[in-house]
Amino acid sequence: MSTHTTVRILFMGTPDFAVPTLQALHEQGPAHGWQVVAVVTQPDRPAGRRRTLTASPVKQFAQAQGLPVLQPARLRKDPAAVDALAAQAPDVIVVAAYGLILPKSVLEIPAFGCLNVHASLLPAYRGASPIAAAILNGETETGVSIMLMDEGMDTGPVLAQEREAIRPEDTTESLSQRLAELGASLLVRTLPRWLAGEVSPIPQSDLPGTPSICRLIKKEDGQINWHKPAVQIERMTRAYTPWPSAYTFWRGQPFKIWRARVVPGQAEPGLVVQSEEGPAVGTGQDLLLLQEVQPAGKRSMDIQSFVNGAPEFVGSRLGAEEGEGASPPG
Repeated sequence: MSTHTTVRILFMGTPDFAVPTLQALHEQGPAHGWQVVAVVTQPDRPAGRRRTLTASPVKQFAQAQGLPVLQPARLRKDPAAVDALAAQAPDVIVVAAYGLILPKSVLEIPAFGCLNVHASLLPAYRGASPIAAAILNGETETGVSIMLMDEGMDTGPVLAQEREAIRPEDTTESLSQRLAELGASLLVRTLPRWLAGEVSPIPQSDLPGTPSICRLIKKEDGQINWHKPAVQIERMTRAYTPWPSAYTFWRGQPFKIWRARVVPGQAEPGLVVQSEEGPAVGTGQDLLLLQEVQPAGKRSMDIQSFVNGAPEFVGSRLGAEEGEGASPPG
């Protein structure tokens, strides 16, 4: 067991998804005999239209709680950054969406290893965007895994898993919120048993499911190809909320589609038609009934409000050819 009277935890995370785990570790520390001694997060990044330098959600929470914050620009080939982590003398490192693969020099620091809260049922959806990937692929279930990290990308043995249904209306934002809370709960239930030597890591090769990898999402991934089936485009509207959004072009300007539904019917791909239920767009299969949209330079609105102000929208055509030379929306 630890040489300290209190188990020292170094937490590493960056986005909103990581905050519930940090909060649970911090608030439940006294009851479990552990302490978050420092928080490691990504450097402040420019954000918003004005590109203002902004602290990560994890940094904001840590500072509000008076926790020390470290923000190394990188860990590989930076011995000073690794030394700064080692100086915290952690017994265990807990990672939740930190944003970098930890090098061996960091993995070897704590006696109880590095535990990762990952938003999928490993070995499925290893990588940077497991929640969006599950929605895009039409999964009806996902979950969280507590993993003992190794040098690979989410390839380490698993300590615990818990399942969560994907609801038909789920976006990456709504599903992320539930999985973040589920991951925090599972972590604080698993950690005491791990520290007590009561958990045996399970190799991912012994778990059900096929290994799969999901890459980092890019802004251009949100651009809609109207030749795809409507069901696939509808999944894009949910998987890419809040970022980068599912978007097309109308009159040479980006046009975001935030909510939509698949309805029977047929029209030329990209052509806006008036269906029985409202304005819809032709696709490679079925129609995409528009529900909530956002024209360039305006706020999101329900489709009827938009069409009331732009009746010429019905009968027009959406697509990349409308926006040649235009940039993806911010």
